[in-house]
Amino acid sequence: MWKYIGNRLLLWIPTVLVVLLVVYALVFFGAGDPIKLIFLRAPGDVAYNPERIEAIREAAGLNRPFLVQFWNYLLHLVQGDFGNSLISGRRVGSIIANAFPITLQLGLAATAFLAILGTALGVIAALNHNRWLDNVISAFAMGIWGVPVFVSGPLLMMFFVKGIDIMDVPYGWHGLFDSMVILPLLVLAITPMALIIRQSRSAVLEVLGEDYIRTARSKGIPNIQIVVRHMMKPVLIPVVSQLGLIIINMLNNAVLIETVFGIPGLGQLAVKSITTSDYPVILALVFIGSTVVVTVNLLVDIVFPLLDPRALSKKETKQA
Repeated sequence: MWKYIGNRLLLWIPTVLVVLLVVYALVFFGAGDPIKLIFLRAPGDVAYNPERIEAIREAAGLNRPFLVQFWNYLLHLVQGDFGNSLISGRRVGSIIANAFPITLQLGLAATAFLAILGTALGVIAALNHNRWLDNVISAFAMGIWGVPVFVSGPLLMMFFVKGIDIMDVPYGWHGLFDSMVILPLLVLAITPMALIIRQSRSAVLEVLGEDYIRTARSKGIPNIQIVVRHMMKPVLIPVVSQLGLIIINMLNNAVLIETVFGIPGLGQLAVKSITTSDYPVILALVFIGSTVVVTVNLLVDIVFPLLDPRALSKKETKQA
C-alpha cells in the first residue's frame, strides 16, 4: 500500500509541473504584457508612459527570459511563496488563505450531501425495480444530469425565492450553516448527484442476484439490515470511484456559482484574477486546483482497496 501511495505521489510532481509550465507559457506568450494591460485599464494617460511601465516590469522580474522566470517561480513555489499580486501588491498566499476555506467548506458540504442523498435514492430505486418509484427516481436523475448549472441556478432561485417564497435572494457568505448557503449548495450538488444515483442503483441491482443476498433473505433477515450490512460495501465501490470526476466537475462549476451568488471563494477569485490579468494569483489557483484533483484521486485510490481488497492486488500485479 505504502509503495503504491509513494508511486502516485511521484507521478503527481511531473503532472503538476507540466500543468504549471503550460499555463505559464500561455500567460507569457499569449495573454500580453500584464503590466501594460493593467495600465491600459487605468483612467487618464498613465498607460502611455513606457518608461514607468518598463520600470515596474523590471521590478517585478517580468522582463527576463521565459525559462528564467519560470525557474524562479518554481524556486519560490517550493518555499511556499506564491509571489505578490500585481493588482493589490498583497501576498498571494494570504489572498488564497482567505478564499480557500470558503470553497473547501462549500465543496465538502456539497460532496457529503450528494453522496448521501444520491446513494439513498439509488438504493431505493433499485429495491423498487421497475415500479413507479424506480421510474420517478430514474427520470429525476436523467433530468438533473441534462441541466447545466447556469440553468439550474436561476430555476432553483425562482422556485425558492418567488415560487414558495421561503428565502431572500442569496448573496454573499455568512457561514456554512446560514440559510443563504442552501441554494448554492443545491446548485453545486444537483448535477453530479445524478451520477451517484445511477451508479448506486446499478450496483444494487447487480448485488441483488448474488447468492449471499438470497441466503440472507431466506433466513428472514429484515431488508434494512441486508442493505446496511451486505449491500453498502459493494454499492460504495462505484460511488467512491466517481469522486474524482465529481470533484473536477465541482471545481469547474464553483467559478460560476461563486460569481453569481457573490461567494468570496476561489471561483470568484479566479474570475477577478483573469479579468485583471493578475498572473501570480492565476498560477497559484492552477497549482491549488491541480493539487486538489490529484489529492482526491489519491484518496480514492486508498479507500478503494479498503472496500474491495482485490483492487490493490490487481494494481500491484500490473506494476510488477
